[in-house]
Amino acid sequence: MRVLVVEDERLLADAIAEWLREETHAVDLAHDGEAALERIAVNDYDVVVLDRDLPRVHGDEVCRELVESERDARVLMLTAAAQLDDRVTGLSMGADDYLTKPFAFPELAARVLALGRRSRPAAPPVLRRAGITLDPARREVFRNGRFVPLSKKEFAVLAELMRADGNVVSAEQLLEKAWDENADPFTGAVRLTVLKLRRKLADPPVVETVPGVGYRIA
Repeated sequence: MRVLVVEDERLLADAIAEWLREETHAVDLAHDGEAALERIAVNDYDVVVLDRDLPRVHGDEVCRELVESERDARVLMLTAAAQLDDRVTGLSMGADDYLTKPFAFPELAARVLALGRRSRPAAPPVLRRAGITLDPARREVFRNGRFVPLSKKEFAVLAELMRADGNVVSAEQLLEKAWDENADPFTGAVRLTVLKLRRKLADPPVVETVPGVGYRIA
């Protein structure tokens, strides 16, 4: 999934991003509300992890503008404001979930994953197609009962292809969901990752290239 972390405490922001990347998400960072709005305007995020007390543009305003834009991104407010009234206010302005500091990283990751499922059409927790079983929560993949060890990017690409349920996914879509904003679209990263994925999934071939269009699980 593509996640935006908006947090002005840079060490905390980096720690959250590192943890979520370990969970195979593509993560972008913003350290103030203005930068967050700029990234939201040009990128399609599944989840925005949003601190409330931000410089330049307050987190509440970022949340309001995101909701009014009618984008599909889900908002997880992350803040030290732990009173009941604070939580009610955050949820009433459009946040989908609310987590107070201090927090446990595993809980944050679980909430992000749950919100990400809600930002897409309903899909089963465990994805199955063409003899492949992919469990996003456990980050495990099996092909015909055989465990397939994948890198983070390989897992992320396969997850997007599995969610497409046989439909074609373009290289641009894969780049958008599996890489962050620093990815160079001209490096051939998607093509190389798909090649490695095919090799690890072994025969019979299951990842099909649709020339000029993209990839799909046959």
